[in-house]
Amino acid sequence: MTTSQQTALITGANKGIGKETARRLAALGITVLIGARDAARGEAAAGELRAGGADVRFVPLDVTDETSVQAAAEHIDATFGRLDILVNNAAIAAGPHKPSETPAAAVRQVYETNVFGVIAVTHAMLPLLRRSAAARIVNMSSELGSLTHLADPGSPWSAYSSILLPYCTSKSALNAITALYANELRAEGILVNAVSPGYCATDLNRHTGMRTAEEGAAVAVDLATAGEDGPTGAFLAEDGPIPW
Repeated sequence: MTTSQQTALITGANKGIGKETARRLAALGITVLIGARDAARGEAAAGELRAGGADVRFVPLDVTDETSVQAAAEHIDATFGRLDILVNNAAIAAGPHKPSETPAAAVRQVYETNVFGVIAVTHAMLPLLRRSAAARIVNMSSELGSLTHLADPGSPWSAYSSILLPYCTSKSALNAITALYANELRAEGILVNAVSPGYCATDLNRHTGMRTAEEGAAVAVDLATAGEDGPTGAFLAEDGPIPW
């Protein structure tokens, strides 16, 4: 699949896995738009990547603000006329709390970014993605969103379900969203997949992860640049499918 003149938008890309995904896509010759709420951090991240010769630009984008989302879509439309790759990476967590002690407000807060934000951004960008010859949507999920893992008391992932109800369930919801978009857009040739970067050291987990953000970005880049024979409606890690 040629990357000539391609444009990618990555939400929450001023740091961590989003930033490394931007770095790797830009290294392939793709124009990368770093979406971030904080202008100073977004500009700094874009500037750092540009210093290495990449075509990386900052786009103000708060996925929880419909006005901000629409403004970003209008900017991309006016500047590029289309979008080839969308990586829904922005995410937050809350807690830790036992499920029975988790405030509903904490769940709502996490869902605003991890679920509703993905829907808002995807809807706003779809008209632009439909103008691409080979559009790709990659949703950054987690193995903590696997119902199979969470329901298995013997799974190492199930231990986290007892303290991270907002995050785990938001990723389960994201997986369902991925499957439904994939079904709708399959006939149009738009591939939609959920990926798990693994347990990476990022701000989200206070840098306790065992993998680097660069390692975590690899699977997102693979799916973002997949050819027409690539998967769609899948939940994948670097080493293969993850059970739903």
